Amino acid sequence: MEDSKRVAFYTLGCKLNFSETSTIARSFKDEGFLRVDFSEAADIYVINTCSVTDNADKRFKTIVKQAQKANENAFVIAVGCYAQLKPEELAAVDGVDLVLGATEKFKITNYLNDLTKNDMGEVHSCEIEDADFYVGSYSFGDRTRAFLKVQDGCDYKCTYCTIPLARGISRSDTLENVLENAKKISDKGIKEIVLTGVNIGDYGKGEFGNKKHEHTFLDLVKALDTVEGIERLRISSIEPNLLKNETIDFVAHSEAFVPHFHIPLQSGSNEVLKAMRRRYMKELYVDRVRKIKEVMPDACIGVDVIVGFPGETDELFLETYNFLNELDISYLHVFTYSERDNTPAAEMEAVVPLKVRKKRSKMLRGLSAKKRRAFYESQLGKPKIVLFEGENKEGYIHGFTENYVKVKTPWNPSLVNTLHKIELQEIGEDGLVRFSYVEEEVLT
Repeated sequence: MEDSKRVAFYTLGCKLNFSETSTIARSFKDEGFLRVDFSEAADIYVINTCSVTDNADKRFKTIVKQAQKANENAFVIAVGCYAQLKPEELAAVDGVDLVLGATEKFKITNYLNDLTKNDMGEVHSCEIEDADFYVGSYSFGDRTRAFLKVQDGCDYKCTYCTIPLARGISRSDTLENVLENAKKISDKGIKEIVLTGVNIGDYGKGEFGNKKHEHTFLDLVKALDTVEGIERLRISSIEPNLLKNETIDFVAHSEAFVPHFHIPLQSGSNEVLKAMRRRYMKELYVDRVRKIKEVMPDACIGVDVIVGFPGETDELFLETYNFLNELDISYLHVFTYSERDNTPAAEMEAVVPLKVRKKRSKMLRGLSAKKRRAFYESQLGKPKIVLFEGENKEGYIHGFTENYVKVKTPWNPSLVNTLHKIELQEIGEDGLVRFSYVEEEVLT
């Protein structure tokens, strides 16, 4: 293996990107490459980019510099959403040799005949209309859980979002292929699968390369529930209008699907939701939360919210704040609105000053901390099942209960990737929960 060419990967952005990086990495392995850590010297560095936040755009240059520091003669390749949206911009970054768009990234090894450094990055990028075929992928984030991609692209036209421009139309993996990948994950001894995609509630659309639907998201959930060896299945993020009562009821009675939902809201003001072109009003969101809590009182519900969208006055922001404050949810993912080229929102008037956006973001992050603590407190004294992670964090091992309460206990390597019945006892100063074992023996 000494003569093998070495390749390293860096992933920015979402869980979907992580699963796709793993798939790309396997294609390098098939070509005889040896994968090394990004901090080590490699012949090729692949950076999987994101375009959702400004921060991800800026970080790209820093990561390229990191690669050059490890090996100044290395061949640097950019793939992912930012590479599709602004290929010329990435190609112009000092040190970048190759930029691959949405369809080309999965054929990456076809572009490796000549690894000579270029003065200017070479671009291979399709028109996004051509991104109409599906490439399945899954990743082993650690020994404990895997991210399984089931869907890609989006047909929604939210006014702030570049994802349809970066990833193309909504399309799905075949049910047969999803189940096959789930089995491969199970065979590796991994206990938890997180379902990922751009708009996973839209699953089924484009399963056969056209708009014909044979399966729905509920069909997918029911089929995955039967895969042997997987202890936990988690739905990563699903649009409120696509999360149906039947799915919620099924999860409530499922052995494998856990009571944890992440549901994007984006705003608690109907006026702002309309300007965003979201496909629901806040009343529907209230119904979803109420339904989940009715059948799963201990369910964890996470919420995405954007602050500082054009036209969001102080009154409309407070409407969102009060709406979330009264809602029975568990935590927030807060995004500060940032203008993206070629989106309708970037042309809108009544722009919210950056200082105000940051202040609102801070307020909602404070609310999130309050919500998470209240949720954790509501779970104290209750028996739960914890799955321990694989990392030693300053002498402690962390784990998550089925309903996403984060716990910690002194490091013990024999706990890694095992499930235990515990009782949640108290919240530590670090916000993590201490527990006692209900049964010492390992469940699986």
